[in-house]
Amino acid sequence: MDLFSRSWPALRTAVAELRDEDFAWPSGCTGWLVRDLVCHPVIDAQDVPITLVTPADTQPTRDAVTYWNLVEAPNGEDPLDALTVRLAAAYEEPWLLKFHLDDVGSAAGRAAALADPAVRVGTRGEVLTTGDYLAAYVLEWTLHHLDLIAHLPDAAEPPAEGLARSRELLERIAGAAFPPSFSDEDALLIGTGRRAPTDAEKAELGGSATPLRLPLVLG
Repeated sequence: MDLFSRSWPALRTAVAELRDEDFAWPSGCTGWLVRDLVCHPVIDAQDVPITLVTPADTQPTRDAVTYWNLVEAPNGEDPLDALTVRLAAAYEEPWLLKFHLDDVGSAAGRAAALADPAVRVGTRGEVLTTGDYLAAYVLEWTLHHLDLIAHLPDAAEPPAEGLARSRELLERIAGAAFPPSFSDEDALLIGTGRRAPTDAEKAELGGSATPLRLPLVLG
């Protein structure tokens, strides 16, 4: 929960500091501009308070790791992906998109701060504790923060503790660890297919005791 309260404001602050021209740059998500990438957490931010007020009275079926499924790499045909691009274009002015993210994002942050981590909630047909639900989103926010700044070298990076926790979650999802020489950021980028490994990195990955099957595409 503490990491959620750091990673989410960090992402929103990075968006707030973008220049208008930055919205037309490509993001780290293939096929998405920064504008499209910013629109995605607007949608996710609405899901947070909805989930937090959807209590469940059965035992958890997922946790922060099993919340994520490994899926096929996107091919551009997913209706939600297409909707995100169209919705982002509808904002027309970057300040409108910034305002909406700040508006719903602030509400999501307040709802998370008030939540009891032990309470069980339902989302996507599954049940998990509030603490696990918000912990899962640390990985989401951190990856998208990296996507946001992929071609914006002057933008602020995600919090170090969020990067470390996201790497840990990704390794648990994969069932194997990245080489110790990999930075947390490189492990996340390479692990999720956002960056191709160098020859030296490939050699290290191939020498791991438990081979990693990459990329890991989460859904």
